[in-house]
Amino acid sequence: MYNRSKIIQKIRNFFNDMGCMEVETPMLHTVVGGANARPFMTYHNALDIDMNLRIAPELFLKRLIVGGFESVFEINRNFRNEGMDHTHNPEFTMIEFYQAYKTYKDLMKLTEELFEVLLINLNLPKKMPYDDIVIDFSAPFKKISYIDSLIEIGNIPADIVKDKSKILQFLKQKGIEANKNLSLGQLQAELFDNFVEEKLIDPTFITDFPIEISPLSRRSDENPNIAERFELFVAGREIANGFNELNDPIDQYERFKAQIDAKQMGDEEAHEMDEEYVKALGYGMPPTAGEGIGIDRLAMLFTNQH
Repeated sequence: MYNRSKIIQKIRNFFNDMGCMEVETPMLHTVVGGANARPFMTYHNALDIDMNLRIAPELFLKRLIVGGFESVFEINRNFRNEGMDHTHNPEFTMIEFYQAYKTYKDLMKLTEELFEVLLINLNLPKKMPYDDIVIDFSAPFKKISYIDSLIEIGNIPADIVKDKSKILQFLKQKGIEANKNLSLGQLQAELFDNFVEEKLIDPTFITDFPIEISPLSRRSDENPNIAERFELFVAGREIANGFNELNDPIDQYERFKAQIDAKQMGDEEAHEMDEEYVKALGYGMPPTAGEGIGIDRLAMLFTNQH
């Protein structure tokens, strides 16, 4: 408990020293958004409306960027009505931060700097044990694109990872049932979850995600099917998620519509339409990068707890 408290304190100091403003955003939302997850639902008696406990603060934090605050962060709880295991809890603590005029590449470097600060302040070596493995936190962390990770780490033939029918056949051969209505990007996510994630032991940034599984991320100028996004994995689990924020209101509206289609086809974790957020983007959001880091998993990692 002491080390967890110290981790939160050092993270707060790190962002305060950067001039990043700490804020609090609403816990009760009328629209489910900011992540792919099922919410806890509740009811507001005075207003006579259904509401949900937030699954993420993202869309409210980005409204602050629209409003002119160029660097904000929040350390607080999120609530997701999903399964439970030793790395998933229905309520958990995260830090989310957003910086105008920065890119996801800047945030990857910032994340490496944050980890170095935490290791120093917790008196931890850069090579440290976690269960029966040793994790090397030496910077720079490894970086590899989503597709390349499927081929090089997941050992999946290149001709399979880019073909929807071949992926379905490959998964079936491996005893994994997948919905044939999933998009190519969603099927690639099935491959990643089953054949790559648990192999990512040392800190590794997976970059260039399929756009279909990145509804709030900016498209790459070079390849519109790719999102300017990364996730950081350590010890076989996701620790952080960051990306260049989508600030085109028309594109965002179409992405939300696609999420509604996905929900109607059975994806219970798909985003809902948030027209107020789209309207906010219409006033103009500067180029912005944002990231979320799971505090609980970070504490587990640095205290060798499971």
